[in-house]
Amino acid sequence: MVTRLSTYFLRTLREDPADAEVTSHRLLVRAGYIRRAAPGIFTWLPLGLRVKAKLETIIREEMAAAGAFEVHFPALLPREPYEESGRWTSYGDGIFRLQDRKGADYLLAPTHEEMFTLLVKDLYASYKDLPLTIYQIQDKYRDEARPRAGLLRGREFTMKDAYSFDATDAGQDASYQSQRDAYERIFQRLNMEYVIVAADNGLMGGARSEEFLHPIAVGEDTFVRSAGGYAANVEAFTTVVPDALPVAEGTPVVFDSPATPTIETLVAHSNAHLDAPAPGVAGPATDGATTWTAAHTLKNVVLALTQPDGTRELVVIGLPGDRDVDDKRVEVAFAPAEVEAATEADFAKHKGLVKGYIGPWSEAGAVLGEESTTGIRYLLDPRVVTGTAWVTGANVHEQHVHSLVAGRDFTADGVVDVATVRAGDPAPDGSGPVELARGMEIGHVFQLGRFFAEKLGLKVLDENGKLVTVTMGSYGIGVTRILAILAELNNDDRGLVWPASIAPFDVHVVATGRDAVAFEVAEQLVAELEASGKDVLFDDRPKVSPGVKFGDAELIGVPQIVIVGRGAADGQVELWDRRSGERTNVSVAEAVAALAAG
Repeated sequence: MVTRLSTYFLRTLREDPADAEVTSHRLLVRAGYIRRAAPGIFTWLPLGLRVKAKLETIIREEMAAAGAFEVHFPALLPREPYEESGRWTSYGDGIFRLQDRKGADYLLAPTHEEMFTLLVKDLYASYKDLPLTIYQIQDKYRDEARPRAGLLRGREFTMKDAYSFDATDAGQDASYQSQRDAYERIFQRLNMEYVIVAADNGLMGGARSEEFLHPIAVGEDTFVRSAGGYAANVEAFTTVVPDALPVAEGTPVVFDSPATPTIETLVAHSNAHLDAPAPGVAGPATDGATTWTAAHTLKNVVLALTQPDGTRELVVIGLPGDRDVDDKRVEVAFAPAEVEAATEADFAKHKGLVKGYIGPWSEAGAVLGEESTTGIRYLLDPRVVTGTAWVTGANVHEQHVHSLVAGRDFTADGVVDVATVRAGDPAPDGSGPVELARGMEIGHVFQLGRFFAEKLGLKVLDENGKLVTVTMGSYGIGVTRILAILAELNNDDRGLVWPASIAPFDVHVVATGRDAVAFEVAEQLVAELEASGKDVLFDDRPKVSPGVKFGDAELIGVPQIVIVGRGAADGQVELWDRRSGERTNVSVAEAVAALAAG
C-alpha cells in the first residue's frame, strides 16, 4: 500500500526545538520522528517507529543467528524479586517506584536480570536444558537526574537485553563469545565505528566485562587506548604501580604556609620559601626538577559516601597534587554509595579536618603515637608507594609539612584507584602510553557469573545428579541510543540522510508543479516501484510548493529521491541521491530499473 504524504501523520518544523542540545535531537524533532512528552521522555511518531523497527530487525536477525530466542517481559514489575537480589535498595533514587491501590510496591523496570533468572528457574532443571540464550527488546526506565541530548540520555529508552545460561564456566565463555561476535556483526551492518574496551565488572563481579563504544564528540564516556591495542573505559583503567623506594632516614619538616589552602598556592609558596627539591631525596624529588610542582604535593580530598540505607561516611583520599579525583572512577569504586564532596556541615562535625591543610600526619599525633590524624578512613592513590616523599598539609591552620615519607611517617587504610587518567599514562598491559577519546556506549557484554543465580536460587542438576548453580551472561544494546547516534552521523545542513539499511522508506517520490501529467507519471512510477518490492513515500500533496516539498524531502532523509516535475510530459524524471548530492535526469523506466537494482 502506497504511503501518501497527503494523508500521512506527519508535520515537519522549520525551527529548531528550544531544548535541543545535539544535532540528532534537533533533526529528529524537526523531521517528525519524535516529539517531547516530558524531560527525557519522547513520543514516537510513524517515521520514527519505521526507523526503530528496521534497526530492531537487524538486531533480531543477528540474535537468531547467534541462537538466541526472543521473549518479552512486562515493564511494570513487583518489588519482591528485586528485594531478593538486593537491588530494590541498591538502586537508590535511580529508579521509578510506585504502589498499586492495595499498597503493594512495584517499579518500572530499569533492567530485567531478576525476571530472566526467575523465568529460567521456573522452566529448566537440568544441565541438558543448557546452554540457553534468551533476549527481549523492551523499554527501560531510569530516573536520570539530568536527562539530556534527546534520545542519547533519557528516562525511558529501548534496549535489547540478552542473557545466557550455562552449567559450566567453559559454556559461559562460549556463550559470551557468541554474543560478542553477534554485536560486531550488528555494528558492521549499521556501518558504525566501534571500539571494544575493557569495562568495570561492578558489584556483581564476573570474569569479563566489555563495552562497545562509538567514538563521537558528544559522547559522555571517556576511554583510553594505546597504539599497542589496549583499550578500556576510564572506570576500568588500572594505574601502573611504581616500585617502592628505599625509605630515607630523617624526620618530616613542618613549615608555616600562610594563605595556602590550594595546591596552586602551596606550590607558589614552596618555590618562594623552600629550598629546591634535591636529587637523591626519596620520592617525586628524584625526577630532577629544580622547582616545586603540583606533582611533589599530596592532595587530600574529603568525600562523603551515602549508602542506599542512608548511612553517611566521610573518607579522605590522598593523591598526587597534579591529579584530581575522577567522578566516574570514584562512583564505581564506592558503588552502591552515592559520592559527593564533603559539605561545610561535614567539616563542622569533624574538627580534626583542617580545611585546606589536611594531611595524613601531624606533629602532635606523632608525639602521641597516633596512627590517624582525623579518625576518618584514609585511602591512598596507587602511586603513593613506600619511600616516596611529599609536601602536604600538617593538619594545622596555615601549616604544611615537607619530606613526609610514605611507609615511614604515615600509612593508609587501603588503596583506591580513582585519580584522573591522562594522555601519556602507561597502559597496564605494557603496550605503551595511552591516549584519551570521547565515546558513547552502544553495547555491553558482561559475564555476570553466579551473582543472580545464587541470589534467586537458579540451580540445575549436572551430569552426576548434583545441584549446581547456573552461570550467566548479560548482553545489552541501546536501541534508541544507536538510532540517535546514527542520526548524529548521517546528516547535513539541510536534514537527515539515513543509511539505506534503516531509512524509513526506500524511495521518496516527489510530484511537483500544477500540471496533472506530473502527478499521473508519479502515480505510475510509484506503482512500478512498489511492484518491484520498494517501500515508497509519495509526496502527492496537491497545493504545496516545490520548495516546501524539497525542504521536507531533505529534512526527512530518505536517501533516494525521485522528482517528477516539468519533464514528466516527456517521460523524464530526476534521480536525486541525498548521500552524494548527485542529481540525474533519466526516463521513468531507467529510474525504476536503477532504484529496483539499488
